[in-house]
Amino acid sequence: MKIFVAGASGVIGRLLLPQLVQAGHEVVGMTRKEEQKEAIEQTGAKAVLADVFNREQMVDILMEIKPDVVIHQLTSLSQGSSAENARIRIEGTRNLVDAAKQAKVQKMIAQSISWAYEPGTTPATEETALDIYAPMPRNTTINGVVALEEAVKEIPAQVILRYGTLYGPATWYAKNGDTAQKIMNQEMNATDGVSSFVHVEDAANAALLALDWPIGTYNIVDDEPAKGVDWLPVYARALGASAPDIQSGGSPWERGASNDKVKNECGWVLEYPTWRTGFAKSLR
Repeated sequence: MKIFVAGASGVIGRLLLPQLVQAGHEVVGMTRKEEQKEAIEQTGAKAVLADVFNREQMVDILMEIKPDVVIHQLTSLSQGSSAENARIRIEGTRNLVDAAKQAKVQKMIAQSISWAYEPGTTPATEETALDIYAPMPRNTTINGVVALEEAVKEIPAQVILRYGTLYGPATWYAKNGDTAQKIMNQEMNATDGVSSFVHVEDAANAALLALDWPIGTYNIVDDEPAKGVDWLPVYARALGASAPDIQSGGSPWERGASNDKVKNECGWVLEYPTWRTGFAKSLR
């Protein structure tokens, strides 16, 4: 198949491209950074320089390429701005979807998140409602997620991947990542809030496998949602950092997510089934 990857130089895209090429697909990777083109081409993919906020440019590119599948891995996380990330989910996705529709793309696989669900006391399933009534500033993130997912569903066949918190190489949880630095500096407390993690290699593998998955929305998370008081000390130990301070409580929406659907319906198997062993492996 001919596959267009938007966000090809991101933490998932850079792992996904070589897998797609090795699987025999014709791959075009999009980046907005000139310095990333060579890395894309080294995977065996073709690189294209474009700005997803330039609607006409996106239409021209997709009309020329006419891919069978578009994989949407666009984020804006380097500055830690939820507003900028929401903008790329809203405006960027709108432009990408409209361009894909004009090019008669039949399938789109898109990156979403698994911590956008409404408050609850058990891990969220894909049937759980999104947290559309969340107060600011969380509402900024939720609005972006809702806009992204609704737009993607305009494509005839679509797979939405609600990723857990990413860890592994080039993520915030890598040795030199932002979260790792906060832990090393004792700037994060362990709370009762529940998180679901997924190793970045499992995240990329899910995007590859989703080429053959049925239409639907799937939580791409590991097997063990966990409270901060459980996972954060394990992560700190893997980093060689001091044990974090404990702070009671947590946000009502910090509930984690269940991966039962994707495992049962798609047969997804994780290389890193739990953060409990995954943190240490990823930091070696």
